[in-house]
Amino acid sequence: MKRREFVKTTAAFTTLSVMGQSTFSGSFLKPAQPIGLQLYTVRDQIKENLEGTIAQVAKTGYTVVEGAGYGKRAFYGLKPGAFKSLLDSVGLKMVSSHTNKASMRDQADATFEDAAEAGATYVVLAWLAPNERKTMDDYKDIVDILNKAGESAKQYGIKVCYHNHDFEFQTIDGMIPYHLMMEKADPELVGMELDLYWATKAGHDPLELFEMYAQRFPLWHLKDMDDTPKQNFTEVGNGVIDFQKIFDKAEQAGLNYFFVEQDRCSRPPLESIRISYENVVKLS
Repeated sequence: MKRREFVKTTAAFTTLSVMGQSTFSGSFLKPAQPIGLQLYTVRDQIKENLEGTIAQVAKTGYTVVEGAGYGKRAFYGLKPGAFKSLLDSVGLKMVSSHTNKASMRDQADATFEDAAEAGATYVVLAWLAPNERKTMDDYKDIVDILNKAGESAKQYGIKVCYHNHDFEFQTIDGMIPYHLMMEKADPELVGMELDLYWATKAGHDPLELFEMYAQRFPLWHLKDMDDTPKQNFTEVGNGVIDFQKIFDKAEQAGLNYFFVEQDRCSRPPLESIRISYENVVKLS
């Protein structure tokens, strides 16, 4: 984001459909669009004090979250209903939850049932281990898993998505895996959660992706890139990514929710999420 240049359209969205149809209105009126946080950013704080950290997230001003702590049919150690109750108690809603390949492939129904009980409308395959992405056939297998899971998810009111890093844009056998995934994934069943930092770091302009694959990106991750050779993570608004022009194309992308995320923080994470939130609000 260019500092103090965040587009007013961050306040111009509402969520209409789990199937990823954007409800961008073009309005500059507040406050249609909730500001979300990916809880991975505060993972260490959650381990130390789940309830206190969740309360601090809400106090900062976030109204929706994306989970990154699902396992053994629990969210951060709590059963789905109990986790939803915790969020409800501080005015938060988990609209999306991350999971892994094994869960999406082998425990799809349980995963979607739990996500729905916790209040989510999206479940996202968040990461591929190196041994899961060596060849183009590996990526074809991932797409097959996503398509099958997407069909199963419909009965729970869930939309399946895939979250990118930079490795999906690295050429294998003359092909870019991300493009193969976009071509093979059923757009009615599978959406994309576009991580704007990782796509940018990989040398791909999000605007070009929106042009090529319109309405395919219902979820975004907002994280900024500092102006150093290492291109480190930094708070939204403190880096070089031009979120202004990206949000100008939110309708084309099909955006429904975005989540502030910072994989690693140079400041205490609770301070970083406050800075990102204040910059989003200030610039919207």
